[in-house]
Amino acid sequence: MITRIIVLVVDGLGVGAMPDAAEYGDADPHTLAHLADAAGGLNLPTLEALGLGHITEIKGVRTTWQPEGCFGRLGFLSKGLDSMAGYWEMAGHLTTAAGPLYPNGFPPDMVSVIEQTFGRKIIGNRRASDETMLRECEAEHLSSGALIVWTDGRRTCHVAAHDGAMRRDELFQRCRDARKVLKEPWGIWRISAHPLLGEAGAAQFGPQPREFVLEPPMPTMFDVLNRASQILVGVGKVSDLFSGRGLTSSLPVGHWTTLLTEVTKMFKKVPRGLIMAGLDVLESDVARSAAALHDFDRRLPSLLEQLRPGDLLVLTGNHGWDIAKGDQGLTREYVPLLATGPKLAQGVHLGIRTSAADLGHTIVEALQGEQLPVGESFLDALRAG
Repeated sequence: MITRIIVLVVDGLGVGAMPDAAEYGDADPHTLAHLADAAGGLNLPTLEALGLGHITEIKGVRTTWQPEGCFGRLGFLSKGLDSMAGYWEMAGHLTTAAGPLYPNGFPPDMVSVIEQTFGRKIIGNRRASDETMLRECEAEHLSSGALIVWTDGRRTCHVAAHDGAMRRDELFQRCRDARKVLKEPWGIWRISAHPLLGEAGAAQFGPQPREFVLEPPMPTMFDVLNRASQILVGVGKVSDLFSGRGLTSSLPVGHWTTLLTEVTKMFKKVPRGLIMAGLDVLESDVARSAAALHDFDRRLPSLLEQLRPGDLLVLTGNHGWDIAKGDQGLTREYVPLLATGPKLAQGVHLGIRTSAADLGHTIVEALQGEQLPVGESFLDALRAG
């Protein structure tokens, strides 16, 4: 019987193109394979042991004879590529409206509303990666105080400000205000606030952005499990993406290494229920991404060693982030589904799951909550025969 579930969601951990990738302008994306090729191979023995090599071909990752977990891939039915769509679907809510596209930045009328809301001029305003916008706009931002604003091309508006140009609490409050006024008619559902740190010429992003997101319009697994009196802990961006709804407690955003350590510490404090953590492991260039993934893999064993009978650990992603696309950002990909725990099945291929909602359905069934309206459980496959 499963009584406690730990879900680690690694941001951007794509493992190959979904059938509709071309509709998102993606030509055969594959985050892990392309990263491995560019880095000369990846050394991920822990993920390898859990069955990563059975999911897809990745340079440096072997196919083990007897994986220590169950493995498969999660797909997405929701429209969109961002974290919001990915997490919401994992929690049992499909996003059916793709929303408007902003491939060339936001229109003048929307820019005017942003400037009025923040009381500042904005600079940037194009589709680009976080690091690119920081390099291009840092000097002007620090000299003029104008906010750096950019888009993922869809329904997310990114805003960055250095602590010396705008107090962090003010940045967050203005982002909350912007989230309310930009919903209609522009279809912006998510404002991502990026505090900047460091000296001029060497500014950098804080550990993780704060997310200001509309609440899911329908119940999610957190609502269902809350009614079942389960303990529900959101770690990192999880609480922001669900506006804290249904959660018992949350751990705020921070560097992924700190968050992973905190999750391990929670094992003694959270005897049952669900711990879901959002981890921004991947970096913006090949060398740093590969090094971060290697570090993540090395840290996993200390967490896995803490698992006890009744535990299920799931490792997955929320979308792709293929470096081969450069500044174009997120990609329409499957994500890994790796599941393990004492007394659970090993070496079972969970297949290609049509919807990430299958994960939410499985979690709710395992923790004895009411059935979600979407998704198919794979709980039976996890039970040792």
